Amino acid sequence: MSIAMRLSALTLVSAVIGCGVPADDQRVLVPEINGEWWQVAGNPDLGEYNSDDQEPTAFGMWQAADGTWQLWGCIRKTSVGGNTRLFHRWEGASITDTDWRPMGVSMIADPQYGETPGGLQSPHATRVADEYLLVYGDWESICLARGADGKTFERQLGSDGNAGMFNEGLGNSTRDPFITHFDGTYYVYYTANPDDLGVIYARTSTDLRSWSDSKIVSSGGSAGSAWDDAEVPVVLYLENERAFYLFRTHSEGDSDRYMTSVYRSTDPLDFGVGHDRYLVTTLPTEASWIVREGDDYFIAATLPDHQGYGVARLAWVRR
Repeated sequence: MSIAMRLSALTLVSAVIGCGVPADDQRVLVPEINGEWWQVAGNPDLGEYNSDDQEPTAFGMWQAADGTWQLWGCIRKTSVGGNTRLFHRWEGASITDTDWRPMGVSMIADPQYGETPGGLQSPHATRVADEYLLVYGDWESICLARGADGKTFERQLGSDGNAGMFNEGLGNSTRDPFITHFDGTYYVYYTANPDDLGVIYARTSTDLRSWSDSKIVSSGGSAGSAWDDAEVPVVLYLENERAFYLFRTHSEGDSDRYMTSVYRSTDPLDFGVGHDRYLVTTLPTEASWIVREGDDYFIAATLPDHQGYGVARLAWVRR
């Protein structure tokens, strides 16, 4: 079955999955997958790091300074050693192009900077003013790198010489960071698993050096509380709604499938803990990534068979 057939079949599910509404029962904008999917990347050739079992998993997508589209994917189960993960980069001239050009391995964990061998996870970059900020996990901590072109980045090291900025305690799998900038403040959202629970946290900073204490912004509710029930957070601000939207990946009950629940809140540090008050819809996608080009929105996701990445248009409808 083609990617369009597989993901279009899943798309139909989003029309019938339960959709929570705000307590005041007002109609709000809700994201909805709009049309066919197209595949932008497959399982890459990693050269010396190739493995028969390798799988593309959580990723980031953004537009570089030259207008090209960049996709950095975390490839797991490779032969790089350690925890088997590394980053690979693809480039597309247009987000609507298929089969973006593979650009090779873009980053490997470096133990001299305190990173866990083979432990790189979930790269994400965003442009703020004249620079790009790349956040990623190193298996234990959230790290930051900076660059000018949106393609190459330099690790930002702390006073201890390590790349890790903060974590939720060793062994709690602090990972899946997403960085954004709003009203003069940087926000980093991320996942961790204290007591094997799935939790999404946030920290804030005004200088990218000193970070606030962590705050739980989403956990529990109908999405669940298992370790994989609060992953890959993506947060958007819709100015015309004056509201923030959190996209949260979680497991689908007892199956091996994943979905993305979407929460709407006017507070960027509260999307609901232990309740569904802010839940507005659920999308049948895994590791969902939302990007904007002009007035157009797109959703990207891992393919159902974990052999690449696909993109579809995203519409916003009143419900």
